[in-house]
Amino acid sequence: MNLFYQPEICHGVHHLSEEETRHAKVLRLKRGDAIDLTDGLGFFYTATITKVDKQCEFEITKKKAASQKKFSIHIAIAPTKNADRMEWFVEKATEIGINKISFVLCQKSERKTINIDRIEKIAVSAMKQSHQAWLPKISGIKKFSEIICESADQKFIAFVEPQNPLHLKQLTEPNKNYMVLIGPEGDFSDEELKMAQSRGFQKVSLGENRLRTETAGLMVCSILNFIQ
Repeated sequence: MNLFYQPEICHGVHHLSEEETRHAKVLRLKRGDAIDLTDGLGFFYTATITKVDKQCEFEITKKKAASQKKFSIHIAIAPTKNADRMEWFVEKATEIGINKISFVLCQKSERKTINIDRIEKIAVSAMKQSHQAWLPKISGIKKFSEIICESADQKFIAFVEPQNPLHLKQLTEPNKNYMVLIGPEGDFSDEELKMAQSRGFQKVSLGENRLRTETAGLMVCSILNFIQ
């Protein structure tokens, strides 16, 4: 079943975007056909197509609220040098379930820019593919000193060191709002670690293996989803 995305339904917009209209035409949808939509804000819609031209217009016939989890996940991650790896993370994390993704500029960051428009399109595609009604919030690059000021019930910083025995799954309490910092390939600096801890972040391990940045992010997303 194909799911279409129109974030402005709640504002009375009853037509698909140019890109979504192209998808409808590829599927050879016509007037009178039923389609399923989401606004990315927690609602599914059933609609009937009323016109297919430059824009695909529709009429809403049913609205249904999607279930909402009792917890939320915010991962702040340092962009990788290879943009494809970060795009892969966003896609897979969205499919598994995540509420917010922020990109953080660290002292050892290899990449200092990100194509936010492309990232958002990947998140939308992953949301539709996994048939979800919640689109994660995507935040552009923020300084480390800024990102650590954000609030959450439980805040963690993944830090690689042999003497760090506390695993994320051991410290996570169910049904909380979580925020986890994932550093660049060279990890966070000692200064950044101290700064984060001073703002209430707990240092955690993700296991004995040394993980790539995007793999660490996906592991965090999986652990927090399935530990509930």
